[in-house]
Amino acid sequence: MTLMIFFLTFIIQSSTEKLCPLRASIDVLEGEYFFLCYPESIQELFQEEGYTVNWYKENAGKQQLIKETHGNVSQRDFLEFWPAELSDSGNYSVTHSNGKQNFTIQKWTLNVLERNKSSCFNKNHLTTEVKNAGTGHSLKCSDLSVNENDSITWYKDCKNYENETERELDFKTLTVQHSGIYTCKILISHEGKIYHSTNTIKLIVEEDAPESVTLEIVGRDEEIETEIGNEEILNCTGFLGYYMQEDVSLYWLINQTFPEKCTGIPENEPSICEEEFKRLQLGNKFYVTRLLRIKRVTFEDMHHNFTCMLQADERTQIKTVKLKKRNTRDLPVHIFTTGMVLAVLFPCVAVAAVFVCVMFRVDLVLFYRNICKRDETAGDGKEYDAFVSYLKDCVSPIEEEREFALKILPMILEQKFGYKLCIFERDVSPGGESLSLLPSKKVVKWNKEKSLPVNSRFWKNLLYLMPAKPTNINTKGHYNNLDLGSEGTQPQTEGCDFNAVV
Repeated sequence: MTLMIFFLTFIIQSSTEKLCPLRASIDVLEGEYFFLCYPESIQELFQEEGYTVNWYKENAGKQQLIKETHGNVSQRDFLEFWPAELSDSGNYSVTHSNGKQNFTIQKWTLNVLERNKSSCFNKNHLTTEVKNAGTGHSLKCSDLSVNENDSITWYKDCKNYENETERELDFKTLTVQHSGIYTCKILISHEGKIYHSTNTIKLIVEEDAPESVTLEIVGRDEEIETEIGNEEILNCTGFLGYYMQEDVSLYWLINQTFPEKCTGIPENEPSICEEEFKRLQLGNKFYVTRLLRIKRVTFEDMHHNFTCMLQADERTQIKTVKLKKRNTRDLPVHIFTTGMVLAVLFPCVAVAAVFVCVMFRVDLVLFYRNICKRDETAGDGKEYDAFVSYLKDCVSPIEEEREFALKILPMILEQKFGYKLCIFERDVSPGGESLSLLPSKKVVKWNKEKSLPVNSRFWKNLLYLMPAKPTNINTKGHYNNLDLGSEGTQPQTEGCDFNAVV
C-alpha cells in the first residue's frame, strides 16, 4: 500500500496535463459551464487495471453518489456542470474501484459565486499578476473547455479588447498603460444551447527600477532670473538609480569651456568656479551633484550657456541653464499717485508755512513770550525800558500830542504791561542828568481810530519791539474806555498820525 501511494504521488508530481491541475478549492461563477477532472496519467493507470470511476458529493456528512442528470453529466473522467448553480457548492471527490478496493483519487471544494449583475466580472473571482514595465508577458485563458476550437473573446475593463480571439494574449513590451482587468470569455455549444465560461485576470504593470540615468537640475528651470552683481549658485544633480555607479562623471561647461575649480578660500576664488563632485544617497536612491558658483553676475554672463553634463554607462545627459535679467516691476499706480500729490503739496505747504510765519511773526513771537514767561528787563542794568519822543507830523494842536505821549502811552505800557518809560518832560528835569540814548529806527505808527483797541496791530507791534516781559494781557478794551484823568475829555486825533519811536 505504501508503494502504491508513493507511485501515485510520483505520477501526480510529474504530470504536466493542462486540463486537470491539482487544486483543493475551486471558485466558479453561477450560470457558467464548468467541469471537474483529474490528471490523465492517473486515468490511464486505472483503465489498465479495469477500475471503475465514481463521483461523489458530500451531503450531511455522508458521501452521496452523483447520478447523471440534465444539469450534471458524468463522463467517467469528467464531471460537468451545464451550468453551475449556487446549490452546486460543496465538497466533491472521485474514486476508482475494482470491486475489492476503493481508491479516492482527488478531492475538491467547489465554491459557486453569485454573479455581479452590474459588471462583467466578480471581484472575488479573479487572479492578480504583477509585472514590470519593459518586459514581455502573456495572459492565458484557463482551460475552461475541452474543445480547443471553442470561440474566445478578450475584454479589458469590460470592453472588447482589440478583437483578440486567441487563448493567449501576448504583450511584447509591457507599459503602465497595459494595467487593467482582463476577462476571456469562451462560448461552448451543448445540446443546441450556448454556454459560456470566463476567466478574469487583474494585470498590474509597475515602473521598473530605472536602470538608465536621469538628470535633474534643482528647480528644473532653464532660465534663472537674476540681477547684475548678484551671487548665483547653479546646482546640477544627477539621479543614478538604485545603485551607486563608479564610472560616472558630472561637470559644468561655460560656452563649451571648462570653468576653474573653487579653492575654498573666498578672497582667492575666481569670479566663476566649479565645486567638487559629490555623491549622495537618499533612502535607496543614489545621486551625484556639483555646484557652479558665480560670485558676481556680469552683463556677459547673461549671454552665456551654462551646461551641465552627466556621463555614465556610455550615456550622456545634458541640461543647459541660462541667466535672465529679472523684470523690474512698475511702481503701483496708487503709490505713484500718492507720491506725485505729496511732491506737489509739499512745496505749497512749505510756502504757506513761510507766508504764515512772515505775516504773523509778531503774533507768534508774542504768543511764545507769553508761554515762556521770559523777562528780558530783569538784571539788564537799565533804569528805563524805552524813551518816548513825540513829534508832530501834521497840523494838529500841540495838546493832542502831549496827551498821547504823556497819558495814553504810560497808561498802557506802564500800568497794563509793566514797562518803565522815560518821558522827557516828565522824567528829565532842566539841568538834570543827561540821558545816554541808543540810536533806534524802530517806528510804530499811531493811526487814528484803528490803534485805539488794546489788541490792535499798533500795540502788538509796539510790544514786539519792546523787550520781553511777562504780563497778564487783557485784550478786551478800547481807547474810549481808558481812564484819561478827566471825564469826558478825549484826544482829538482825527486827521493826524503820530509816530512812536522806541
